[in-house]
Amino acid sequence: SQKYTAIGLLGKATDTLDATGKVTEEKPYDQITKGDLENVLQKFTGEIMQVPPLYSALKKDGERLSTLMKRGEAVEAKPARAVRVYSLSLQQFQPPLFTLDVECGGGFYVRSLVSDIGKELSTCATVQELTRTKQGPFTLEEHALHEDKWTIDEIAQSLEHCTSLLSGEPPHKKLKTEHPGETAVSCE
Repeated sequence: SQKYTAIGLLGKATDTLDATGKVTEEKPYDQITKGDLENVLQKFTGEIMQVPPLYSALKKDGERLSTLMKRGEAVEAKPARAVRVYSLSLQQFQPPLFTLDVECGGGFYVRSLVSDIGKELSTCATVQELTRTKQGPFTLEEHALHEDKWTIDEIAQSLEHCTSLLSGEPPHKKLKTEHPGETAVSCE
C-alpha cells in the first residue's frame, strides 16, 4: 500500500486537479464545517469507484494522457474503476485548506479523491500539496536520507538497509530469467 499526506484547497477547481493547473471553477466554501468534511470522508473509505484525472500518467496509444492534453488533443475521460482506500483521516482544517492522511492501494489518484470530496460538499477542491509518506515497505520518516547525511558511507548504509527490506518481499515481484540469454520482461 501507499500512504500520502495531501493538502486540499476548497473553493477552486483546476484542469489538472492540482496547483499547477488553470483554474476552471470557483465556488463558495464558507458554509463547510469540519464535521461536514469528516462525514464525507467516510463515503470515500473502503472500495470506491474513481475516475482517473485526465492529466495523468495513463497512456492512450502509447502516449501519456497529459502529453496529449497539453497538445490540445481531445482526450475522453477514462471510465471509473474500483480502487481501495484503507484509511482516510482529516488532520487539519483551516478553511480553505484541509489536510488528509490517505492510505490506499495501487492505481489510486489522490487528486481525484480531493476533487470528488469537493463535489460531494457542493463546492470544488484541488490538491495544493502532496507528499508520499510510504511506498511498499518504505516510509518517509524511517527511510528517507536527509541532505546533511548525503555522504558515501551514509548512502551505502541506507541502501543496505533498504535492500534487506526488499529481499523480504514476495519472490514474484523480482524479475527472474528462467533461461540464460533470455531477456526479462516486466509487465505493468
